[in-house]
Amino acid sequence: MGADGRKIVRGACHLDCPDACSWDVTVENGRAVDLHGARDHPFTQGNLCVKVNPYLEHTQSPDRLLHPLRRVGKKGAGEFERISWDEALDEISTRFQEVIAHHGSEAIWPCFGTGNQGFIQGNKGASHRLWNALGASQHRVTICAVAGAAGTALALGQSTGMNPEDLVHSKLIIMWGYNPLSTGNHAWRFISEARRNGAYLVAIDPIRTRSAAQADEHIPILPGTDAALALGLLHVVVRQGAEDAVYLERHTNDWELFRERILEYSPERVSTITKVPVETIVSLGQRLADTRPTAIRTSMGMQRHAGGGTAIRTINTIPAVTGDWQRAGGGTIYSTTGAFAANYTKLRQGDLAPWTTRELTTTLMGRNLLELDDPPVKALFVYGANPAASSPQQDTLRRGLSREDLFTVVVENFPTDTVDYADIVLPSTMQTEHADMHNAFGHMYIQWNAPAVEPAGECLPHTEIFRRIARAMGLNEPCLYDSDEDLARAILDSDHSALEGITLERLKEQGWLRINVPRPYLPFANGFPTESGKFEFNSTQASDAGLDPVPGFTPPAEVMDDELAQRYPLALIAHASHYFLNTVFGNMSEMRNRAGPRRVTLNPEDALTRGLVEGDIARIFNDRGSFEAEIVVSDIVQPGIAASTKGYWPKIIGDKANLNLTVAERDSDLGGGAVFHDNRVEIERLRTSDAA
Repeated sequence: MGADGRKIVRGACHLDCPDACSWDVTVENGRAVDLHGARDHPFTQGNLCVKVNPYLEHTQSPDRLLHPLRRVGKKGAGEFERISWDEALDEISTRFQEVIAHHGSEAIWPCFGTGNQGFIQGNKGASHRLWNALGASQHRVTICAVAGAAGTALALGQSTGMNPEDLVHSKLIIMWGYNPLSTGNHAWRFISEARRNGAYLVAIDPIRTRSAAQADEHIPILPGTDAALALGLLHVVVRQGAEDAVYLERHTNDWELFRERILEYSPERVSTITKVPVETIVSLGQRLADTRPTAIRTSMGMQRHAGGGTAIRTINTIPAVTGDWQRAGGGTIYSTTGAFAANYTKLRQGDLAPWTTRELTTTLMGRNLLELDDPPVKALFVYGANPAASSPQQDTLRRGLSREDLFTVVVENFPTDTVDYADIVLPSTMQTEHADMHNAFGHMYIQWNAPAVEPAGECLPHTEIFRRIARAMGLNEPCLYDSDEDLARAILDSDHSALEGITLERLKEQGWLRINVPRPYLPFANGFPTESGKFEFNSTQASDAGLDPVPGFTPPAEVMDDELAQRYPLALIAHASHYFLNTVFGNMSEMRNRAGPRRVTLNPEDALTRGLVEGDIARIFNDRGSFEAEIVVSDIVQPGIAASTKGYWPKIIGDKANLNLTVAERDSDLGGGAVFHDNRVEIERLRTSDAA
């Protein structure tokens, strides 16, 4: 601490972003007065995004939840009375015990999301101890990245890829459904350096995003057809004889079988599927054939459709065919999480569970709440999530949340749409008020977040909330009462080389440490962590799961449904906002003002067909529901495509709806992922811009 009473506290961003930034909080007389990116962090380099720069203001928002609350009005009305922590814990304990006695412990559903990505306070694992000890249903977060993670693991043997910092060595970079300028801007610096060294940048995206607009080439594609395009590009590579025969021989199996699959997807056939011109497919295929090394950065948006897992799996075949896995700056990146080797077993203590309990998913949340019967869900505990705003088919979900026989607890910072359905609301700390540890899915640094200030009001960290619930329920397992530092040490207690020498003491002293992986990072230069040790073009694991053993193309369910297109001719893309991160910051007036009103973008051709002009207020609808938005007319989308950003809170918007009302509760092919980008709608004018 300085002589003036100021001190700098090292922390880390906890939000659902690949960059997991390291930050410094300036504290003066116990109050956080400044926050900026850590300048010594090799990836953050002093820079935070537009979303996180006002984070301190967010912690001090006037609508912050500061005390435990109990519902006094109708579910969904958001009417509460203040109660004490003892009252809240007593009611939770009593109701949980009643549920267990009458319906069994699996009738309790702990539902967490991506609001905090931490090991200790967030969704990575510490809270699992309590739910395992109770024998509650297991929860899987399926609305974000699971399809792509499953596809990556099926292709590569683990969910990892090249180091984004190695993009500086690339000569061809393909941003495939990836918009870093809005969804993790720090990788752009490495992309820019590569371009200064002569790299060619291609964006494959249905929308001409901020990043696509800066690329050397933007290729608009029909949503959900990415795997077909990957096969079409490889068709050009193979016809040109540009596959790496030596790498294929040494490090892959059944290449000839996959080669036959590739040859089924001529540029002409692929053009029909993807709506990408034949000449564009051929041109990029030739560039891919001729350019080493090539890097492909995929992201979460392009795997949110019926064939999302297969799409990521198939794209991951490209560097196996070209041999780019053996070159610095070559390969694919979906997530780097698999490289960290955290000790999830010790962290989560799965052996506490008395039996193997059932698994429930966010994607099918509404259906699970309304239809499960063996046992039915009788208690719901929500934290780090806002499903009433962010989950699909919201009319179904809200009917489930409205059940009077459902006891719902929500742990939150703010009065979200989900809070309105709670019986008990528990106020939790924010990132500057608690300890946590973070890995990343977009770099190779593990980070410590130290608490900078005291918790606001009566807010408690998630870990303390779980400890108090365990105590109120009379649970005796000692590990349920481990301190936050004990939990951190459990994470690092790994015999994997990636964490060798990384101690909590070192981490707390510096704030971040690079995991022990080589520079450059070439994880698959000499083989793969598969059963065969090779890239398996013919996968028995896929076959055993009822999938095509050979990577291919699984069509989207709605986007390519010609019959459905007769009624709902527009494919709606729910792309990420530049100002909100999922629904985080959706309550901040500053961010809402910068984002502007909820909008939907249409190609001029589609707007003309419907008699719509810029600024009109329109109804966007299908059989599942509807929402209102202001019309934007722009050629950043192709004919047949509509685009609208996610993140708006329904309760703050005039019609109390958002685009997720129109999205189906349907699993993707791998991992049970959500299908936000596999959605057909129609649009009609409600009123003119003048009337608005």
